[in-house]
Amino acid sequence: MTILESIALMPELYLYVAVGVFGSLIGSFLNVCIYRIPEKKSIVSPSSSCPSCGRAIRFYDNIPVLSFIMLRGRCRNCSFPISIKYPFVEVLTATFAIALYVRFGLSGEFLLFGVLTTALITITFIDLTHRIIPDVISLPMIAVGFIATIAMRYPDILEGVLFSFTGIVVGGGVLLGVALIYHLVTGTEGMGGGDVKLLAMIGAFIGWKGVVFTLFGASTFGALVGVGFMVIFGKKAKYALPFGPFLAIGALIYIFCGEAIIGWYINTLWNV
Repeated sequence: MTILESIALMPELYLYVAVGVFGSLIGSFLNVCIYRIPEKKSIVSPSSSCPSCGRAIRFYDNIPVLSFIMLRGRCRNCSFPISIKYPFVEVLTATFAIALYVRFGLSGEFLLFGVLTTALITITFIDLTHRIIPDVISLPMIAVGFIATIAMRYPDILEGVLFSFTGIVVGGGVLLGVALIYHLVTGTEGMGGGDVKLLAMIGAFIGWKGVVFTLFGASTFGALVGVGFMVIFGKKAKYALPFGPFLAIGALIYIFCGEAIIGWYINTLWNV
């Protein structure tokens, strides 16, 4: 009996808990990536330490969410405040892990979209903090998405290649075209190359239809949030928001309910 088969025999509630705990552990690792990748530091070593006193964090002080609560959000050694971002990322990752299990069960798609989701969470928090989308994440993930999509979703290899390859081309090509046109018209850079590579990465996992949905959803949410920020903070907030997080939101919506939304939209137009 395989590990997955053994897990599948567990009572459903315990399985939800197991998936959530696993997701929180992944989220703890994502916190390391979010902090270290922009600094060009190794995500493997050294072990985590307090940014204030430099003391290594003990394993029992590094339990996702629980350690933050037990330590009341402060370093055990120097009482330096621990950012609420850390438990938030852990809870967020656990929540998505459970949601993916509910949506796909223990399947290839659960693993495939789990990998994509973790990448999107990492990129979102890095982009919000540093205004960059690291190539070290997006470029390898294009290859991972291409290979994993073919292996896990398509018995027909040619069909899988076509699905993922068109997603990469459309994802990268659309934003690259928009960026070039914007630069020609305004003489300024309106969209970074990181966004282009991110959408190509997303396309490798969810295909060209997913790319179109993601771009439409990201533009809609981005416009609404951007207008809200301008109302609150004035015109200076016009360029305050990176586009990467909105692309991530659009992609995640497509993963969970994109096909249903597209079907509803087409049926509505047909009835009209």
